[in-house]
Parts: sequence; C-alpha cells; structure tokens
Amino acid sequence: MITSLANQQIKALFKLKLKKYRDQSGLFLVFGDHLIAAAKENNLIESIYTTNPEKEGILIDKEIMIKLKETKTPFETVAVVRKPSIKPKSDQVLVLADVQDPANVGALIRTAVAFNFTTIIASLKSGDFYNEKTIRASQGALFYANLLRADLKKELQVLKKEEYFLLAADIDGEEFNNDAKIKAKKVLILGNEGEGIKKEVLAMADLVVKLKINKIESLNVGHAGAILMSRLNDD
Repeated sequence: MITSLANQQIKALFKLKLKKYRDQSGLFLVFGDHLIAAAKENNLIESIYTTNPEKEGILIDKEIMIKLKETKTPFETVAVVRKPSIKPKSDQVLVLADVQDPANVGALIRTAVAFNFTTIIASLKSGDFYNEKTIRASQGALFYANLLRADLKKELQVLKKEEYFLLAADIDGEEFNNDAKIKAKKVLILGNEGEGIKKEVLAMADLVVKLKINKIESLNVGHAGAILMSRLNDD
C-alpha cells in the first residue's frame, strides 16, 4: 500500500489536478466505478488506484484519496485516463462560447451526446472539459464525445467554409421556429452565463434565436441548450 504523499506516483496524480499538467500530459483523473467503467469501455485507462484491497488497482491510503479529490463525495477508486482522440466533426456541432461553469459544461456535454451533437467545440475561455466537476456533471458522456478547444472566430470561419449552418442563442434573437430552414449540417452556439455571446461571434451566425418563455427573462444556459438541441436534432 502507498501511504506517503511524497511517493512519485502520488505526486504525479496530484499534478493532474491542475489544467496545465493535464494539457501537457494528455491525461486526467476520473473518480468512481461508474465513470472508470466508461473510460475502460473506450480503452482509455492508463492506471487505477484504490483504497479497497478487493478492487482492481494499486492500493493507496484513504487519506491520500480524500486529499486527491475535489468533491465531498467519497470514492474508493481513481483512474488516470487518456484524453479521447480527436475525430472527424459530426453533422451537428455544439459550440461553447465562454461557458465557464464546470457544472454547465458537463451537463451540456451530456445533453449534446444524447441529442447527437457529438462534436463539442469550446472557446479558449470556456471551462475545462477535464475538470473533475465537469467530468462528474457529464456522467461519462465525455467519453463518447469529440471534444475540441479552439480560437472561436477562426473555428467558426472553418465551419462556414465546410458549409455548416450557424445558429446562435441570444436573448435579443428572434423566437425559435421549428419550421426555419436549417441545414442538416448545423452548429448551435451557446454563450457565457452572464454576458451571453460576444457581438463579433453573433455577427458570424446565419440565424440568432431565443426561446419563447413566460414570466422570466432567461433560462440557465444548460437548460436552454438542452431544449434547443432537442428541437434541432434530426434523428
């Protein structure tokens, strides 16, 4: 059993709590049997550590596990996992324009996979896909998604050249209509929780829409995104 925080393997685990090291190594941490099973199903596991001698993995002290995780939820296992490889873009693409809350990013990944928006492109200022809270909120959906981070304006220009229809959600847009002529190859752009989508990004959209809602000004970006993806989904 590993009991020391000074152990080199344990030091490597703690480094992966930081985005800088996740980006450098292409690795991240996944806690809990359910999410580890999803990573294993996709052949992404590098190593597993556990506090339970009856489970698969390198045995570590419970105090190390407590210090390693960010959430209060107790876990017996943690895995070092490779980031999924980049795949060809899907016909339906979700773009996160500075969506920063990890819970929103994770929930949107989960919804996007459910409604076939399996390519998800995040701006450089959006929350990290591989933050522990994001992974937890995605409930493992990130293992079935094509996740990219990019300079948004450049990436949207590429999508336009590839003949995607760009649809942006904004409080000042026109009411969304299912009869609108939207191509099968489509991009849904969702904006920052407080400030929405920047004007220069909105200007690139082929259509700017809002949902018809009553008595309240706006919905949480996760809820609005779920409704729009459901209504836009071709399958």
